[in-house]
Amino acid sequence: MFWIRIIYFILRPAVPALRSQVMELSSRDEGSKIDYGLVLTLMLFCIVSLVAIYTANSSYLIKQVINYVVGAIIIALVIRLDSDQLKKISWYGYGFGILLLILLILAPASIAPERNGAKNWFVLPVIGTFQPSEIMKPFLILAMARLISDHNEKVLNRSVKSDFWLFVKLGICLFVPLMLTIQQDLGTSLVFIAIFFGLVFVSGITWKLMLPIFGSGAALAGLIFYLVLWKPALLEKYLGVRSYQFGRIYAWIDPYNYSNTDGYHLIQSLLAIGSGQTFGKGLGTTEVSLPENQTDFIFSVIGEQFGFIGGSIVIGLFFMLIYHIIKAGLETKNDFYSYICAGVIAMITFHVFENIGMTIQVLPITGIPLPFISYGGSSLIGNMLAVGFIFSIRYHYRKYMFSNEK
Repeated sequence: MFWIRIIYFILRPAVPALRSQVMELSSRDEGSKIDYGLVLTLMLFCIVSLVAIYTANSSYLIKQVINYVVGAIIIALVIRLDSDQLKKISWYGYGFGILLLILLILAPASIAPERNGAKNWFVLPVIGTFQPSEIMKPFLILAMARLISDHNEKVLNRSVKSDFWLFVKLGICLFVPLMLTIQQDLGTSLVFIAIFFGLVFVSGITWKLMLPIFGSGAALAGLIFYLVLWKPALLEKYLGVRSYQFGRIYAWIDPYNYSNTDGYHLIQSLLAIGSGQTFGKGLGTTEVSLPENQTDFIFSVIGEQFGFIGGSIVIGLFFMLIYHIIKAGLETKNDFYSYICAGVIAMITFHVFENIGMTIQVLPITGIPLPFISYGGSSLIGNMLAVGFIFSIRYHYRKYMFSNEK
């Protein structure tokens, strides 16, 4: 299949070492190296996703099953890669993701149609839609984790100057994909930024730099919000922000004033979740019309049918997932692994916070899917690839538990 060929292309540099490693492992040892708690969590996500998608739009059910099967195959491939092999493929994956983003911009409308003046997907025969930015996210995590790990191994006596240089290198790593997506897909750009700040936070950079950096970031966010409300023409002229993106902000602040345009989805989402009350209306009972509710607004479907209890269970599943990732990061003695865990946590946490937040008017609508639950092959494959890194960490835990490698 198309996805398997892509992943094989990325993993090909590590194949020789991988083959010898597979031959050495016995089947009895393999079972003890798998994080079954994480497996159970993913299985529960799969069940929730399939039930929610079936009740939202049953025509997408089989496709989501296929997406999960492909995701499981990817995890089975990635789990064999140890720290050295993941480092080997990190820049290949990063470069491949950048190449796809460039090709998306240059591609003709026949295979990369524009929507609201932006190109976000390839539309390919048989395969369907494919969003390169979703694959870029886990590879950005891998590249940044390697940058931090390599830098900290080389710099034994840290200083403000060395920490600043690390920040610059991470900024350059972020800059390329950010510039390729910020005008096309603001939501994905925000995820890239969340990954960046999450990894900066755990990189060991001194607070003498961190405080000014985060303070400047907060001030910049406040300035942008002011410009959106009062000087939108400046953002359109100098940053290329599109008018529909402003509409989402205005509709977030006052959705009922934009009930026929940008505010419609938010109003319907609030009605759906509110009408579910504590226990919901029951499986399959959908009374509030919400277009494309199998994707970005899948949480609204869950809220309407299963109420506050159902929504709380979904949030609890994400806490379980984050717990397993934190556990993997804390137990390993390999710093590169720990940075991967931090990046995956930043990515998933931002996705969940933004997606659920936008359905209840806490945050503006950005088109970010709910990880592992929303329908979408690209999103699910990207998330499964990221979780595959975590499985790899747990799988090779014994190898590094008694080593001096960091």
